Amino acid sequence: MARSASTGLDSAPGRAVAGVSLAEAARFWLQLGLVSFGGPAGQIALLHRELVERRRWLSERRYLHALNYCMLLPGPEATQLATYLGWLMHGVPGGLIAGGLFLAPSVLVLTALATAYALWGQLPLLVAVFAALKPAVLAIVLVAAWRLGRRILATPLLVGIAAAAFLALAVLRLPYPVVVGAAALTGLVVGRWRPVLLLGRGATAAAPSAAAPAPVADPGQRGTGGAARADPWRPHPPPPPTPASHAGAWP
Repeated sequence: MARSASTGLDSAPGRAVAGVSLAEAARFWLQLGLVSFGGPAGQIALLHRELVERRRWLSERRYLHALNYCMLLPGPEATQLATYLGWLMHGVPGGLIAGGLFLAPSVLVLTALATAYALWGQLPLLVAVFAALKPAVLAIVLVAAWRLGRRILATPLLVGIAAAAFLALAVLRLPYPVVVGAAALTGLVVGRWRPVLLLGRGATAAAPSAAAPAPVADPGQRGTGGAARADPWRPHPPPPPTPASHAGAWP
């Protein structure tokens, strides 16, 4: 699933993707900011389609881990995700450009729409336009949730956790931190007991061995000869073959 040999994003954070300059990435973030409708769900799905499926600048695994991380942070998760992905590609300048260009066009469009609604919101023609936009935006959100759900809900237990979280929020009206904490506790317990219920048999069978991952340079120390650190997203090399005289033992 990882594409470390071709994308560069599954190696050191802050290392530019092969063949993708900072100017090209900036144009992409500007274009994305101009068409990122549908709220956080639509924006997250749009980021996935453009970065993972279409341009292949990012692996599926890293994108989902980055999404999980940003969902736990306070604030707008789509903007945080864009900023984080920009940092992964081009370091601090890439993160600042991605976050700014992803957010600024949306603010301008929202300001223009709010001004038009405040000035002419009672006109029948404009009321009809906004009424037609509501189901279209709802469809964008539903498609985004469906596309992400097919990739995230890979096991029956994950489907059950999603259904329980929905009922807890919509019916029981429990606070969001309580639902997130309960899901994290479930993952901790099940992950220690039977991780196959969360990851699926294919993921657990392909889990990396205990071999240490290859060290990569820290983004803040590139070109300085500083200490290297291991990248947890880089695929682990297979273990060396076991000698016949020591069958079942690690070398």
